[in-house]
Amino acid sequence: QVQLVESGGGLVQPGGSLRLSCAASGSIFSINRMGWYRQAPGKEREFVATISWRGGSTYYADSMKGRFTISRDNRKNTVYLQMNSLQAEDSAVYYCAGSVASAVTTSDYWGQGTQVTVSS
Repeated sequence: QVQLVESGGGLVQPGGSLRLSCAASGSIFSINRMGWYRQAPGKEREFVATISWRGGSTYYADSMKGRFTISRDNRKNTVYLQMNSLQAEDSAVYYCAGSVASAVTTSDYWGQGTQVTVSS
């Protein structure tokens, strides 16, 4: 079994920054990629960014480019999301997702989510 645990959410003023973390633990043989999604009240979950574990290739939703940066620490099995210039519309629950291989299979996993609220 694999667990993804997010941290770093909270309340921030417009224009501010936050850094989210997501640590993967458990029966990990290798990680293919990890990423971030978000879901605001009354809206569908949307893609934010993803990063490949071996090469570090990154992909962003168009609306996040230039403001959000995804990165990883392979040794810690941790992915980060640096969010700058936050606006009210960025308020959402942010979920970590990962494609992780155990000894017998590869599966997709989700974290429990961390709340980000942008408000003055």
